[in-house]
Amino acid sequence: MEVVTIQSEAYLAIIGKIEAINTRLNSKEKEPKEQWLDNLEVMKLLKISKRTAQHYRDNGVISFSQVGNKIYYRLSDVEALLNKHYIKAFKK
Repeated sequence: MEVVTIQSEAYLAIIGKIEAINTRLNSKEKEPKEQWLDNLEVMKLLKISKRTAQHYRDNGVISFSQVGNKIYYRLSDVEALLNKHYIKAFKK
């Protein structure tokens, strides 16, 4: 094993740089990962039938991903669908 000696100023400078990098990495807000829902979860959430979900996919009403026979939807796409059809109350 070899021992390496450096000046204390150089050591402190290296430690300072490492701490600055760690601070930057820890302070960055990490974007939350997209949440995915399967077909059954979306059907329950929107209170729709399997056929209605199929109709929405076939007609481009909602985006989806398919892995094998399993269908997945982004939660943000489901929210966008609901927001698109949102009707604001008009009575005061």
